[in-house]
Amino acid sequence: MSEAKRIDGKAAAAAIIARMKDAARRLADDAGVKPGLAVVIVGEDPASQVYVSSKARMAEECGFHSAKHVLSADTSESDLLALVARLNDDPSIHGILVQLPLPRQIDANAVIRAISPEKDVDGFHLLNVGLIGTGDAASAFVPCTPAGSMILIRDVLGSDLSGKHAVVVGRSNIVGKPMAQLLLAANATVTIAHSRTMDLPAICRMADILVAAVGRPQMIRGDWVKEGAVVVDVGINRIDAPERGEGKTRLVGDVAYEEAASRAAAITPVPGGVGPMTIAMLMANTLVSAHRAAGWDAPKF
Repeated sequence: MSEAKRIDGKAAAAAIIARMKDAARRLADDAGVKPGLAVVIVGEDPASQVYVSSKARMAEECGFHSAKHVLSADTSESDLLALVARLNDDPSIHGILVQLPLPRQIDANAVIRAISPEKDVDGFHLLNVGLIGTGDAASAFVPCTPAGSMILIRDVLGSDLSGKHAVVVGRSNIVGKPMAQLLLAANATVTIAHSRTMDLPAICRMADILVAAVGRPQMIRGDWVKEGAVVVDVGINRIDAPERGEGKTRLVGDVAYEEAASRAAAITPVPGGVGPMTIAMLMANTLVSAHRAAGWDAPKF
């Protein structure tokens, strides 16, 4: 079989962002509403700092109002909840994102529950989870990584996945479970697998669509991939790269890319696959929230 098509998440994200810039401009000009995104980070975790900065930059690039709140690592849960309450009440803010993980003294679930469902652009609030679970994703905010992954799958296979068997490796609330719900809604037959699944390689080989979201570098080997499958690699893992010099590292996914690309029909790379789509969909959710707040029909992505 020839080398798999490389699914270009950067290009897909750039197309979405171009549409968003136009829609945000129209909303500001005609309704006087500028989409607003508040990003909250607690502590000094370097990876989280990078993610938060990239999200704030992208919001500004899209023409949004961007508010960044950096709190010390010893911030109390009550102080964080008070900030969330203020942001809920702020009409200039349409999306609230609290960067996870949070320090040990803060209950992340309590914080997620405190965010207004109408501003929950991460899609983690129980109301949004319930809407997706009952098949009403159009009314919900869908978590950004599964939403972006579905767009990439749709670009390759179309919007109706009838007759396709999808295997999602990973059962997190952030990716695995909502990913399975979205695939079900698109008429795929869905299997959720995880670290305790018996004979995981055999389950993966059944997949016409294989979504890897386990957080283990290059765990999914090439011979786990069915010939002609579409592979979506959600993992972002940093591993040592001595070939680049002492102390150097590189990013890899949960899939052994070169091995899988020799069998798959299409595959997302890491980096440059799902990652750019995640940030694009965060902006899309914020834009949709701003449209709803203005009483306008929201754009679809």
